[in-house]
Amino acid sequence: MDKDNETYLKLFLGRSNHHHRQSLLSKKGKSRAMAFVMVCFAATFLAFTVWNINSTFSGGASILMKKKVSPVPIPEAQEEFPLRCTQPHVREKCPRDYPTSHKPTGPARTCPSYFKWIHEDLKAWKERGITREMVEGARRTAHFRVVIVDGRVYVEKYKKSIQTRDVFTLWGIMQLLRMYPGKVPDLELLFDCDDRPVIPKGRFQGPNAATPPLFRYCSDQWSFDIVFPDWSFWGWAEINIKPWKYVLEDIKNGNKKTKWKERVPYAYWKGNPHVTPTRKNLMKCNLTEKDDWNTRLYIQDWEQESHQGFKQSNLGDQCTHRYKIYVEGWAWSAEAIGEAASRFIHEDMDMDHVYDYMFHLLNEYAKLLRFKPVIPPKAVEYCPETMACALNGTERRFMEDSIVKFPSDSNPCTIPPPYDATSLQQFLDRKANSIRQVEIWEDEYWESKKKVQ
Repeated sequence: MDKDNETYLKLFLGRSNHHHRQSLLSKKGKSRAMAFVMVCFAATFLAFTVWNINSTFSGGASILMKKKVSPVPIPEAQEEFPLRCTQPHVREKCPRDYPTSHKPTGPARTCPSYFKWIHEDLKAWKERGITREMVEGARRTAHFRVVIVDGRVYVEKYKKSIQTRDVFTLWGIMQLLRMYPGKVPDLELLFDCDDRPVIPKGRFQGPNAATPPLFRYCSDQWSFDIVFPDWSFWGWAEINIKPWKYVLEDIKNGNKKTKWKERVPYAYWKGNPHVTPTRKNLMKCNLTEKDDWNTRLYIQDWEQESHQGFKQSNLGDQCTHRYKIYVEGWAWSAEAIGEAASRFIHEDMDMDHVYDYMFHLLNEYAKLLRFKPVIPPKAVEYCPETMACALNGTERRFMEDSIVKFPSDSNPCTIPPPYDATSLQQFLDRKANSIRQVEIWEDEYWESKKKVQ
């Protein structure tokens, strides 16, 4: 007999947990009393059940059953805003019906640790901020100026960049504003589309240094240039490298084709060796009749590739070697390191994180501005329609493939705090020690070769 039934019987029998009274009834009387109690209990239970059913259907509260059923929310389908071109090969005007505010429904994530470098890249202006004079100091090498006011982008061009670097960089900024409408603050910046940094730290020292803030794709420990995501995340039309989300999928499928232990046990690199001295030096490590450095290095002839339809340029087809060489700081990897690098690419370098990095970089930059951004007289408003509708071919296809069709359903990830001085120094020391160790191994190898000779 369960607890509730025991309670009801105690009530009907007149018994208490604290007082035990001996019954004066005879066995026959007890039987009659028990039968009477059971009939009363059944009638009471039936009455309660009927009342509960009625109250449930009538919206009343139930005493015996208080279980509350919450309706399952059905997420609303987001309205898409694809590229809208009314006429072929005609520059369109910017539509005005795209959302101007961001209303996320999902939780925010935590940014990967490499977002900490945003703070380091902007540290030069942390104390004094950024003045208009500082911005104009970067005008000498800039390819274009970007001004964002009230969520709209205005561009003033100064010179043409190599290939379509400027085009797809601006296209990426357009997509960021579509990803997070109304969240990117007003700002003004100058952008240099060349590779090598041009703002040396040695030239801008002291508390009164007017360091020019200049955005570009590359920087180093000796320069103040501010690193911005590479244009090829949205496609490299000239050499048929697709937008990053498709390249990422190709790499993922390529990795599945061959297990790590079954791959060619050599370090692989393919590219143009004539771009930097380090790449030229790398080619000295290729296979020769005398030496086998366990490397397989290939020169990428882009002109020949263009005539052959870029059949040998698919990154997903290059996942056949165990090791991949990165010229800017290349090292040999074990399987665990290779797997970790693969996870990093797929988990921490997807397009959501690219846009989040852009957002936080521009947001932190805008906080440092000590002037109000103003639209230049010669600036032109940019949006996806003004950029893509007049194009055709590969450029148009890559833009259509990489366009953000509706706002994100979550806020940008939460940026981690800056490195403290100790942690940053430990990181830099580990990096320096790793490079030094490789140099020692190199010296030891050449010494051993001399002894053999």
